[in-house]
Amino acid sequence: MAKSAGQKLKLLYLIKFLTENTDENHPASTADLIAYLETNGIHSERKSIYDDIAKLCDFGYDIIQVHSRLGGGYYMAGRDFELAELKLLVDAVQSSRFLTTKKSRALIKKLELLAGKHDAGKLQRQVYVAGRIKTENESIYYNIDSIHSAIQENKQISFQYLEWNLKKQLVPRDHLTRQVSPWALIWREENYYLAAFDSQEGIMKHYRVDKMGRVCVLDAAREGIEQFSRTDPAVYSNQTFGMYGGQEETVTLQFPNRLIGVVLDRFGREVEIRPMTDRIFRMRAHVAVSGQFFGWLAGIGREAVVVSPAFVREQYQHWLTDIVSTMRVRSELPEPRQGTENGI
Repeated sequence: MAKSAGQKLKLLYLIKFLTENTDENHPASTADLIAYLETNGIHSERKSIYDDIAKLCDFGYDIIQVHSRLGGGYYMAGRDFELAELKLLVDAVQSSRFLTTKKSRALIKKLELLAGKHDAGKLQRQVYVAGRIKTENESIYYNIDSIHSAIQENKQISFQYLEWNLKKQLVPRDHLTRQVSPWALIWREENYYLAAFDSQEGIMKHYRVDKMGRVCVLDAAREGIEQFSRTDPAVYSNQTFGMYGGQEETVTLQFPNRLIGVVLDRFGREVEIRPMTDRIFRMRAHVAVSGQFFGWLAGIGREAVVVSPAFVREQYQHWLTDIVSTMRVRSELPEPRQGTENGI
């Protein structure tokens, strides 16, 4: 038989068809394979299909032949990802706040191709996050790639830091172009943060990656290796509430025993725990004392007690008092008339 121009592509077309269209419940018959090849300009016969499948199996593809009275066939058994694994990946992509809606959909479409057309629909019924706030910075996907490259190549980066304005637009916070040495990416509370060394101030800082614009990899070598070597990214993210900085202090807190899960979720299992009675325990941790830290305590309520140091306890009391005072003052102000600029 004279070989057609597409014969050299025959095995590639076969593996493509088996990967995208078959599974244990949907085998493809020899006739199906021949018909598919014909639509791509490749003439084939039954005997050659048997030989081609054998070659693919010898190469390492897990192709199973099914024998049945109603007509057997072949299906791709071994895949790089199991369906359960793809479901987990889809859940992570769909619920990731740092990915835009457009990028999330594009990535999920690619994951569906790995499942084959018969299982692709099972990936579309995963976690639904209607109303979930997603970033609108389309460049974040490529910013993360640039940051990874800079870390691997031991290079500094430059970028503009962005912020929201009242028109709901991400705009440069100022006219400065920041230059830092990137050391680690931290995924915390549904956002990506960059831990980087600022050589001008001589300290480690962190930045929301979705608020970084015009990220460029520079030729300058990274600095701050000594400062980063003293930083454990996991511990750093646990002690920094909402990834807001603050004065770092070792604090002792007291909670009822039933809140142990809340404490471990916040600080990790390595946090120092000391049972006090059969009802309460105390924990000791290094935290960045800030309004976000106090907000976390206030969210738990009166059952969260700052034991020491005394000045942190006093700061917490003043923080709560200021909030109550501000609310009281504002409640005494006259209501703005409708239609005025003061109305919201």
